[in-house]
Amino acid sequence: MLTSLYTKYKPYYSDNLRLAMPIVVSQLGHTLVHLADSVIVGHFAGTVQLAAVSLVNSLFMLILVIGMGLAYGLTPLIAQENGRKNYEECGKLLSNSLIINFFTALLLYTFVHLGTLLVIDHIGQSPEVVAYAKPYLGYLGISIIPLMIFQTFKQFAEGLGFTKQAMFVSIWGNLLNVILGIIFVKGMFGIPAMGVKGVGLSTLIDRTLMAIVMSAYVMRSAHFKRYIQSFRLTCIDKVRSLKIIKIGAPVALQYSFEISAFSGAAILIGTIGAVEQAAHQVAINLAAVTYMMASGIASAATIKTGNNFGKQNFEDLRKSAIASYHVILLFMSITAIMFIAANNFLPYIYTEDNAVISIAAQLLIIAGFFQLFDGTQVVGLGVLRGVGDVNIPTIITFVAYWVIGIPLGYLLGIKLGLGVNGIWYGLTFGLLTASVLLFIRFQSKTKVLISSSAD
Repeated sequence: MLTSLYTKYKPYYSDNLRLAMPIVVSQLGHTLVHLADSVIVGHFAGTVQLAAVSLVNSLFMLILVIGMGLAYGLTPLIAQENGRKNYEECGKLLSNSLIINFFTALLLYTFVHLGTLLVIDHIGQSPEVVAYAKPYLGYLGISIIPLMIFQTFKQFAEGLGFTKQAMFVSIWGNLLNVILGIIFVKGMFGIPAMGVKGVGLSTLIDRTLMAIVMSAYVMRSAHFKRYIQSFRLTCIDKVRSLKIIKIGAPVALQYSFEISAFSGAAILIGTIGAVEQAAHQVAINLAAVTYMMASGIASAATIKTGNNFGKQNFEDLRKSAIASYHVILLFMSITAIMFIAANNFLPYIYTEDNAVISIAAQLLIIAGFFQLFDGTQVVGLGVLRGVGDVNIPTIITFVAYWVIGIPLGYLLGIKLGLGVNGIWYGLTFGLLTASVLLFIRFQSKTKVLISSSAD
């Protein structure tokens, strides 16, 4: 049975993986920035400052995914228009997306500066943790502007199937972030020790350079010449902007419902204690690494689905999507085994605090169990985006995380006294709910497309 299944989907496995692997590395770059911040601060600045990183990343990730989700609205549209060989339209969509994303970045920065920095004093967190968190959050807020510019050109290139370039930019950007982070946090080469503020500054520098390099590549490379001939920042129109927003805004909501659930969990855990919050940061960072890798596979599924949708090739669309499900199940099974088998060792990457390590090791076992659900739900979202189906999946994510996940986590963790483990049990059940409902939606949507084309 497995042999016949492999034979049936083999061409789709290779196509999807060839497209996905560079995106996986590129997507992973966003998480590695925060992972590097946590590792550097955990080893060189201590548990309290690591808790500050946890608090800030939990708040900022919500801002980040709203921006990234809106930027993502460009990718399926580019893939569909490229499938139709409508190259001029691709350049016009890029123009509109860049303007939308730039002004979105300004709004998000304003929100961070005026909103989050004021709210952070009133959510029951340790005053010492908050004092370290504020300057770090300030630097991350500014970095959203160059990051959104980078995302615009990245999503454009990936929508056309050029995925390796953003991968290389992310790799070099992350190396620079680590080097500068260590220099600024420790204080080297005559630079005074900056503590947690130093990793914020290194992230801002890293993202600014990434935006410059990625935009220059797209605008100057011969690969994109026929696509960007119609690129004009003065050619902004309502119709194209609404097309991007109609996909990007629900995607932003999908991301924000899930990430805000984990952010809400971090805030609940922060009311228990700084050690528990630091342990949550360790475990969630590791889970975020595998999630972003899964998100790369989902992005490739979106591109392949969008391209086949543009060609009206619905049989290949469904087979390619199912192949993506197979790939993600295999990948997340491996990561689940790694989390469970190495749960006592992985936390040492971040800290040597035995109290933090003990709690984080327990959370990694729970994370191992929700790997399959996390992977299949993100691939389901990716496939559905490729066909432009974003509204119903948005409702599904809201119900899964905010009607089921967080309330159940609060009940188990706070009211019934299971602590941080109970909060993570609630999140796991939310991921399970999203995974099942999105797969049902995928089955329904693709079968309708195939039957309509047969008629």
